Formats: sequence, C-alpha cells, structure tokens
Amino acid sequence: MESQIKASLISLLAAIKRPDGTVVAQEMERLDDFLARGQAAGSLHPQLGHFLEKRSYAKALMFLGGETDIPAGACGGRAGKSGSRAPESGKAES
Repeated sequence: MESQIKASLISLLAAIKRPDGTVVAQEMERLDDFLARGQAAGSLHPQLGHFLEKRSYAKALMFLGGETDIPAGACGGRAGKSGSRAPESGKAES
C-alpha cells in the first residue's frame, strides 16, 4: 500500500503546483481511503498515519522517501535542531 500512497502523494503535490483542482480532490479522496483501510487493517505505520490524518502530505512523502529529518509541525513531534520547540499558537511562553 505504501507505494500506492507514495504515487498518490506525488500526483497530488504535482496537481497542487499546476493547479488542477479535479486531480487534487481525487488524490485527497484516495489518500483518505488509504488511511482508513490502513488503520482498519493495522498495517499503516503510525507516523505515516499521523501525517495523512493531519494532511501533512509533504511530510508523508518525506517519510516514504526515507528521510529522517522531518521538521516538527504545529502539533509538536521531534524538537527542532535547536533542541527546543516553538510555543503553541495562542499560548504565552513560560
């Protein structure tokens, strides 16, 4: 399934750049289906599932490409190179 997800991600990101709304909608629907089937079967890597669920498609593609330095997003995750995470939006730093 990961090769199908990767192909869908590549198609989606290319369609976003063109822009081609029809292909974007089709690929997002396919990715939602892959996510649901993978979670139901328990066959989807948790990090990949997280990226697809949060619609972090570029990060999902990085993950599938074997990259290990995927930046942490607004949801947290691994600390950045400086070793600290940015404060969550709307919350004061303490």
